[in-house]
Amino acid sequence: MTRRMHPISRMAGASMLALALAFPVTLTPILTSPAHAWRIVYDPSNYAQNVLTAARTLEQINNQITSLQNEAQMLINQARNLTSLPHSSLQQLQQNVSRTQQLLGEAQNLAYDVGQIDQAFQNQYGNVALSSTDAQLVADARSRWENTVGGLQDAMRVQAGVVGNIDANRSEMTDLVSESQNAVGALQATQAGNQLLALQSQQISDLIAVVSANGRADALSEAERATAAQQGRIQRERFLTSGTGYQPGNARMFNN
Repeated sequence: MTRRMHPISRMAGASMLALALAFPVTLTPILTSPAHAWRIVYDPSNYAQNVLTAARTLEQINNQITSLQNEAQMLINQARNLTSLPHSSLQQLQQNVSRTQQLLGEAQNLAYDVGQIDQAFQNQYGNVALSSTDAQLVADARSRWENTVGGLQDAMRVQAGVVGNIDANRSEMTDLVSESQNAVGALQATQAGNQLLALQSQQISDLIAVVSANGRADALSEAERATAAQQGRIQRERFLTSGTGYQPGNARMFNN
């Protein structure tokens, strides 16, 4: 005749077997007389303690997993923050600056050089010598006029070069703003911002070049005007200065 176990005992036995590998279970060996066998005795307090321990252990494992996930995400974010920006506008900005510098370096007649300017004003501008010949006065006036016209042309050439940089700057600005908006980390955003500042500096350099070229042209015009006024006074003084009077002489008319 088969002996049936109580339903509670069967349920307890199944639960204890599930936790047998992780937690100790109180077992009481009972030796039956006919066939030596083990019988599981259910201990409610021990079972509850084991379940509570298992729950706490599972909670600790979950916390450790969460902590590892957070650390992994932190490392990923750090890697993103250290990622360098793949786009560089340095070459384009250097080309724009070099183009403007080249135009300034091609200044005609009177360049952007302090020594050359001082020498030109000493020789061609300022005081006009009363002893200068008419031919010398005309030559100096023409030289000053050529300087003024050349300065005006140089100013317009610099203006044209700066205007030509606008389209390149617009394209570069669009790329940098796009790179900044799509930055994956702090380093990329910072580098994009630095390149935008460099672009702004290049535009300020173009503005300085235009102002300098225009100022040079205006200065040459004013210097020519001032020197022309001085030359006019010299020529008027010559005209009004008393010279040798009329001396009569023999005149021959009609081949007599």
